[in-house]
Amino acid sequence: MRNRALAWLYRGLVAVLVAFLLLPLVIVVVTAFGASGAVVFPPSRLSPRWFGQLLAEPTWTRSIANSLLVATGTTVVSLTVGVEEALRARRLDGRRRTAVVGLAVLPLLVPGVVIGIVLLTFFSRFGLQQSYLALVVAHSLWATPLTFSVMQAAFARFDWHVHEAALDLGARPLRAFGEVVVPNVRAGLVVAALIAFVVSLQEFVMALFLSGPDTRTVPVEAWNSLRQGLDPLVSVVATLLLAAVVALVVVGSVVAGLDRLATDT
Repeated sequence: MRNRALAWLYRGLVAVLVAFLLLPLVIVVVTAFGASGAVVFPPSRLSPRWFGQLLAEPTWTRSIANSLLVATGTTVVSLTVGVEEALRARRLDGRRRTAVVGLAVLPLLVPGVVIGIVLLTFFSRFGLQQSYLALVVAHSLWATPLTFSVMQAAFARFDWHVHEAALDLGARPLRAFGEVVVPNVRAGLVVAALIAFVVSLQEFVMALFLSGPDTRTVPVEAWNSLRQGLDPLVSVVATLLLAAVVALVVVGSVVAGLDRLATDT
């Protein structure tokens, strides 16, 4: 009887937690389809007209393009560095490996405000404080430790004797890695790329310091818009970002497998 009561209590807590997580998302999506010129929940009438209005706003379309460009660059940089560092850490053991892993995840422990101020000061010396390069570097500092952790786990599950056999048979290191290692760690690569892209897409604090009028990302543009009032276009963009993240997770699940995606994440 006691175990049954605990089970029902656990289910109830899970249901409440899920409700608190989903309710804000539902409110955002519903207000994106409101027909009025203000954010009202629940809306008196539903209409998709704000999605068409979004395409007519150059500031929003530019911020969406900026977010996609920066997220793509961040994914490439963080995945490249994360894979390289995970390969290097695999060859180490003992305290040296522990030190490398600790240094790799250190940026996650530094507040975004601190990183933003430091990078702003650094890039200002070269006139790059509002450039795409500054944003990609900033986002990569947070995304790379995550890609490193994912790839380290993926490489730990791989049988490296197969790679050594390919080298013994005459394959060059790059070919052996591309044709033997990559297909076997494909799930890890997909998960790492997905995490890096999403981290960059939603990052706000560092982008607030480093973006300018021509390089503002969606979170920064949403912040500037909300300072002036409740713009329905903010809900529209948030809904599109939510749909993009869900689509990426679905694609990752299809490519890597849902079980492996959940395990690596």
